[in-house]
Amino acid sequence: MEDIINFGHSHREEPIADAKVRAAWLYYVEGLTQEQIGEALGLSRIKVVRMLAAARTEGLVKIRIDARSARQAGLERGLVTCLGLDEAVVVPAARDPANIAAMVGYAAGLWLSGKLTNGTALAVGWGQTLHQALRGIQPRHLERMSVVSLLGGLTHSRSINPSAVARRVADMFGADCFQLTAPVFVSDAALREALWREPTLRELLERARAADIALVSVGDLVADSTLFRERLLPQSDLASLEKAGAVGDLVCHFIDAEGEQVDHPVNQRVMAVSPADLKGIGLVAIAAGGAHKAKAIRAALRASDAKVLITDESAAEALLGTTDFARQRTTNTDIGEAGYGQ
Repeated sequence: MEDIINFGHSHREEPIADAKVRAAWLYYVEGLTQEQIGEALGLSRIKVVRMLAAARTEGLVKIRIDARSARQAGLERGLVTCLGLDEAVVVPAARDPANIAAMVGYAAGLWLSGKLTNGTALAVGWGQTLHQALRGIQPRHLERMSVVSLLGGLTHSRSINPSAVARRVADMFGADCFQLTAPVFVSDAALREALWREPTLRELLERARAADIALVSVGDLVADSTLFRERLLPQSDLASLEKAGAVGDLVCHFIDAEGEQVDHPVNQRVMAVSPADLKGIGLVAIAAGGAHKAKAIRAALRASDAKVLITDESAAEALLGTTDFARQRTTNTDIGEAGYGQ
């Protein structure tokens, strides 16, 4: 019978094999110290050191974490079944909420690396999660690959600038890169319509619509979301967007709980491929985590017809409606090694 670890802080038990996976994520992805991992898992530092060493020896950790815990696998199966997905990737919940984007982004990069082949046309969004995805991408040269940015750019350039994310992904694969050369938000709807009539931007829109894969993230309607934190929109818009029914944004378009764009002036000023345009793309993946984003994630899945969700345990549990979901469904589960790129 497999040994069990009792987690005093969370009042649950977990097999040692699963604890190794959790410890590996905390150490190699979230960046916690061995002491912090010991505190999080209710283990001594020596035990943590041994578990991390075993994870390396057993091949669970290479450049990537090449295993899922029974808890993760149970949540993944639940998401696929309940949300009608083709695939779900669930990473352990971050001990520090500030690290959610790093955890989910890393997994998104691993997933994407396994999907790209010669000739792939990739469309990418932006945000902190997709910026963190760059850490998980396994660079290599691919023939005839192209990357297109789904959004306009920022005049004050930062690492999470949509154009920067697309460019860096393209560089990792020696791919051509196509940019939406306009501000992500313009002054009024008339200017937006005029810009979309430009032949080069119309060509980019058609290229995005014809992509094989799209990887996007989701923002929720809070003051600390990327759009408001980076001051692309004033904080004063939060109240009116909420009144209009918005629960979050997908490629900078604000959507309601049913995935429909809300009637709000902001949506008339955004220079980005629309959620409806994503529906024609071969495979759409959403990468977003945190229980607080569950409503926005569900709305984004509806808006885009995405069939892949890359998220964390807390968001998965919120989406499924119970924190006991995985525990109820992972008894006697036989979990083998499986890389996120498989």
